[in-house]
Amino acid sequence: MNFTPNELQNIEFKKSLRGYDENEVKDIVQRIIEDYSFYIQENTELRDRLALLNEGIQHYKSLEESLKNTLLIAEQTGENIKKTSYDKAEAVIKEAELKAHEILNKANEDVVKIRYDYEDMKRSLKAFRAKSESLIKFQLESLRHVIEEESIDTNSKINLNDENDKKIAIY
Repeated sequence: MNFTPNELQNIEFKKSLRGYDENEVKDIVQRIIEDYSFYIQENTELRDRLALLNEGIQHYKSLEESLKNTLLIAEQTGENIKKTSYDKAEAVIKEAELKAHEILNKANEDVVKIRYDYEDMKRSLKAFRAKSESLIKFQLESLRHVIEEESIDTNSKINLNDENDKKIAIY
């Protein structure tokens, strides 16, 4: 900046015989001073406004950076949650599959045991039936012999007490 408004106001032109009209020169200088003062004031206001805008820009840049960091952290957290969820889901599935295999193995073992017990009971029932039949046959044979022996003995021991009355005595 070459001149301040005060310097321009204090400029004195030298007078010459054929010089400029002093009033006209002073009038032009006055208008230049007014314009110059206006431009200085406007420039100062614009600098102040620019400083405020730069502060706002810095605020928004820091806010933008903070939001970027927050978004990055949120994305990382989301990915971590997804990964953890998938890992937990896989662990639950594997555990469920293991339990299902255990249940199936236990059920198969139970089926084998039940079949073995069933076959064992069938064998026991068959053996019991055979023993029972054998015992019944033996008892029937014994009973036949007893009946045959008694029928022989009872025929010989019939007593006739009256002509009209007959009594059979079995001893």
